[in-house]
Order: sequence, then C-alpha cells, then structure tokens
Amino acid sequence: MDVGDMREPTWLLHDALMFVGGGSASTAGGIKVGTFAVLVLAAVAEARGDRDVEVFGRRVPPGSLRLAVTVLLAGATLVLVSTIALLAITGRTLDVVLFEVISAFSTCGLSTGLTAEPPDSGKYLLTALMFLGRTGTMTLAAALALRERRRVIRLPEERPVVG
Repeated sequence: MDVGDMREPTWLLHDALMFVGGGSASTAGGIKVGTFAVLVLAAVAEARGDRDVEVFGRRVPPGSLRLAVTVLLAGATLVLVSTIALLAITGRTLDVVLFEVISAFSTCGLSTGLTAEPPDSGKYLLTALMFLGRTGTMTLAAALALRERRRVIRLPEERPVVG
C-alpha cells in the first residue's frame, strides 16, 4: 500500500502509533511502549485519586514516572523542532512533514514521498532524527536512570496550580 495515497486521518493515527514506537527492549525507535504504559497508568491513578501508580500487584517508583515524562518531553520537543525546521526547508504541508518527521524519529521507514525531495539540509535533518530517535531517548533514559543526586537540604513543599 502506498503511504502517500493515504488520507490525513490515517496519517494522524500512524503518527500516534509511530511516536510511541516499539517494545522497550526492541530496536524500534519512538518513546517506547513501556514509557507510554507508565504515563497512561499514572494518568489513570491520578484520575482515581490514588497516591501510587500500581499495576499487576507492583508499585511504579516515582523515579520511573519522572523518567517517562522526561523521555516524552524530549521526544516531543525533538519532533516539534524538527517539524518546524523541515516545514521551513521544504515548504510542504504540516500533515506530510509531520508524518515524515515522526517516521524518521521512530525509525519506521514509512514515507509519503517527501524523503527524496528536500535539499541536502532536509536529508541531513531526517538522518540525524533517525539516529537520535533510535539512540537518543534510550541513551537519555539510561543516563538519567543511573544518575541520582542526594540533597542534604530539602526545600519546603509548594503545590502549584495545575490544569
């Protein structure tokens, strides 16, 4: 099936699935299914009013939740900045460019046909995005998971208004 012949709603659905990516131990890109699952479980726990995020008789540590949010924000920021840059480089519509950028970030290999068209700067951007999508979120998660800073002094707690 030619991806370029698909309609915009189908591209949008593919965008969402590609952004999540594959399994946490797989070679797929994206933010990974495990990260997405932790975020969904946290949202469900918050909606229920639960203090802890629990699944299958286990509690998800707060550090894992913070790491999942960081990976999501890093991936979304990378996709946003790359989409804006590729929009400026190619002059194509947002739906086509967003599909190409998320496909590169998640290393899916799907294309609407835009990948062959842009000037060299656009191709370099997509290539860098493929590399960062595959190694960047995984490296960021590993680096942050290993780094834990102990503070001697804890500041008072303040609850900001959220939502």
